[in-house]
Amino acid sequence: MDITPEVETQPGSLRFLKVLVMVLTLTMIVGFIVLIGLIVMRFSAEPTAPLPDHIALPSGTKATAITRGPDWFAVVTEDGRILILGLDGKSVRQEIVIEKAE
Repeated sequence: MDITPEVETQPGSLRFLKVLVMVLTLTMIVGFIVLIGLIVMRFSAEPTAPLPDHIALPSGTKATAITRGPDWFAVVTEDGRILILGLDGKSVRQEIVIEKAE
């Protein structure tokens, strides 16, 4: 008398559910690896907009905002002026006075 183990068959919907769970797990693992790789590549890349070590403003002025153009810097000062500086951060190309609205 041979005793052979019975083969358990699973319903089709249970097998389908197992496959879906495995595919989802694989997708999440691959996505996480890609996400970590993108973060590492982005933070190790050279900055796209080089900034000078320091910006020389005229004496007595304080900067409230700064922005960078293709070949200039704009500095907004507390006394209502916009100073357009060269990329070296020292030469003033243009000065714009902001008039107060009445």
